[in-house]
Amino acid sequence: MTNCLIDFGAQLIDLFIRAGKASLFLGKAIVCSVTTPIKFGRIIEQIWFIGWKSMPVVCLTGAFTGMVLALQGYPSLRRLGSEALLGPLVSLSLISELGPVLSALMVTGRAGSAITAKIGIMRINDEIDAIELMGLNPMRYLVVPNLIAFLVAMPLLAVIFDVIAIFGAYLVGVRVLGMDGAAYFGEMSNYVVLHDIMSGIYKSMSFGALIAWICCYKGFNCRFGAEGVSAATTDAVVGASVLILICDYLITSLIN
Repeated sequence: MTNCLIDFGAQLIDLFIRAGKASLFLGKAIVCSVTTPIKFGRIIEQIWFIGWKSMPVVCLTGAFTGMVLALQGYPSLRRLGSEALLGPLVSLSLISELGPVLSALMVTGRAGSAITAKIGIMRINDEIDAIELMGLNPMRYLVVPNLIAFLVAMPLLAVIFDVIAIFGAYLVGVRVLGMDGAAYFGEMSNYVVLHDIMSGIYKSMSFGALIAWICCYKGFNCRFGAEGVSAATTDAVVGASVLILICDYLITSLIN
């Protein structure tokens, strides 16, 4: 019993130590993000990599998400005689919840894992140490551009996801299931308000900061060797995905 308590205490202390190191890492990244010099060229490059290169998977996921929502929601609404509310059902579900969360999860798997692996390879090849030996701050070259790029790209990707999904639901609801197209968009404009749109944007920005934080931190602190890079990449994707869901609940409870 005593050994179990000792092991539990040691694991708990280790957890707090790692959380503290990660928090200090985030604090340094934020300080570097609001002080000069800022590498705008690197930021543009990362926005292109995170945003534009993630467009295909985000659009594809959004289209089929909207289609599934229409297929699932329309029969239930028709039983209640409220099939005209398919537009508000789809749009509110996407704008405030599914759009930010699913787009963030897709970007985590595509861009977040690549960033973790890239920084991890630089760590095991001593490239980060070489940057420090040259008197440069690796945070400004590797972390800050990713952090700012995620903050810019994630809201845009979430909006694109929402638009594609809403039109995907329109195609299924109107063209396949026979719903009136004017009622679809008309009722949507009656129910969707600015608060719903802004909550989705706040969430996507928060998710972007989380992805950049976790993925860069895991890459910076990965173990040496190919196994260390693969483990860091796996931990980054899993950790960021779980934190996205936790953060989604916390933001929703605070906003609502």
